[in-house]
Amino acid sequence: MSRRSVSLTVAAALVVVPLTVAVLGPFLPYDDAGGGLPYSSEGPLGTDGLGRDVLSLLLVGGRTALGMAFGAVALAYLVGGLIGLTAASTRHRWVDEGLMRPLDVLLPLPSLLVISVVAVGWQASAPAITVAVAMVNVPTVARLVRAAALDAASGPVVEALRMQRESWFVIQLGYVGRSVLGPAAADLGTRITLAVFLVASVNFLGLGLSPTAPDWAVSVSRNREGLLLQPWSVLAPALLLVSFTLGFNLLADRLVHRSRRLVEVAR
Repeated sequence: MSRRSVSLTVAAALVVVPLTVAVLGPFLPYDDAGGGLPYSSEGPLGTDGLGRDVLSLLLVGGRTALGMAFGAVALAYLVGGLIGLTAASTRHRWVDEGLMRPLDVLLPLPSLLVISVVAVGWQASAPAITVAVAMVNVPTVARLVRAAALDAASGPVVEALRMQRESWFVIQLGYVGRSVLGPAAADLGTRITLAVFLVASVNFLGLGLSPTAPDWAVSVSRNREGLLLQPWSVLAPALLLVSFTLGFNLLADRLVHRSRRLVEVAR
């Protein structure tokens, strides 16, 4: 097995383990007795500061830790992608300016500040954090999509499709959108990793979900004082977060590199 295949396998394993725990964990028939002593050795991984079984928290905490990040990136690409495609394909400069300039105002704003304000204002709910993380990613996604789609949107193929009276969605999603797939795929690894980092940071700082939520980042924040008493209450959720972000970034980088090589060979 080549070195590249080994690195790809390792990256995939780093992603699959926490992703499997997050997706299948809530459905596993694990019997948690509960009501243990704080930071004890009861159970496979001991208990946390509230006497809750650490393993049971890991099995249910990934839904918010990773679910909010994936939801935020999907929403950011939905909103930012439509804005970018519209700005790239419009024939009126004022439409382009009207769509992109307001987003430029959001770019310099600190991400954690925006997310914290939204999370506090909406009572730290998971949908609020998801929308806030998506909102801070929309400007960069829109700029990326617009830049990637400009050449295709102003090319002769689009003009021919317009003369055939094809709908806007057929032109943009059927033809122009394909020119965005490469840059979007390259950006996806970094975007999801950043979203996981932002969600975890907000929850770790106590500005996101409730301090008693089973979220992985919340568990790290709440139990860090008992690190020496029961290290798994902190290390286990932290390792899952680090494993996913590191593995996903490596996996996305390898897949994008491989797709570029396939395109060059095809040419």
